[in-house]
Amino acid sequence: MAPQIRTAVDFYERHPISAQIILTKLEAARGTLDGLRPDELFPHDQDHYGGTPANDALAKCAHIGSGTQVVDLCAGLGGPARYLAHCYGAFVTGVELTSAQAAGASELTRRVGLNKQVQVIEGNVIALPLPDEGQDAVVSQEALFHVPDLALALSEAHRVLRPGGRIAFTDWIAHKPLSAADEKLLWDGMAAATLINIDRHVELLRDAGFEIEAIEDETDRWAIILAERLRVYQKLRGEAEQADAPAGHDDFYKSYVLFVSLVQQKIMGGARFAAVKPA
Repeated sequence: MAPQIRTAVDFYERHPISAQIILTKLEAARGTLDGLRPDELFPHDQDHYGGTPANDALAKCAHIGSGTQVVDLCAGLGGPARYLAHCYGAFVTGVELTSAQAAGASELTRRVGLNKQVQVIEGNVIALPLPDEGQDAVVSQEALFHVPDLALALSEAHRVLRPGGRIAFTDWIAHKPLSAADEKLLWDGMAAATLINIDRHVELLRDAGFEIEAIEDETDRWAIILAERLRVYQKLRGEAEQADAPAGHDDFYKSYVLFVSLVQQKIMGGARFAAVKPA
């Protein structure tokens, strides 16, 4: 039996995607890791719904371009951070709570030669290890639902942004109240700590001092993406079981199936938020 989840760190320490897994796949396909390019990582390191186009949407919302100083909250293995650096010329600091993920992000970044533009540091988004008003943009991809105190995380984002700086992020949305059993399974399987609706996100952004610029409900798009991802995951899980190999921890699988169902019913979903710190 997998150990009980107590924090998001417990979840990501046993996450099915790691830097070593990515590098092993690439080495098997290429024969060597020499000369690895950033774009060769993109099919493997974008662990969020919508892939690289979702990064482009955030970049547009946050006005990211050459030389933009960006913070990526809950950066994981640094996929979006490297994408924004490589494709937009941004300088990105990722903040990641899980030490193994932060170390993996640094290894992948070094391998593709982006370590002068990207650093992923171990830290907590509710107490960012960054000075006041030093950043142009804050982004996050489908990760803030892991944060138990989202109000404090948004306050920290506001603190580190320069006046006129922007925040853009996607997050899970609870369109309707969830049952206690569903909330428990989503916690046990995917460390979902904060499941709130769009209006509550808006309230928290405004309370932190932001002015809302745009909100996009991504639920319909996510329903399609999630259904396909679940089919792929179930195929891989079945192959692992047939080979008498580990098929992943059951709570994750059960919670993922539940999440896909809830999104398809529009009980849950996702949304993209864009806001600005007034000048």
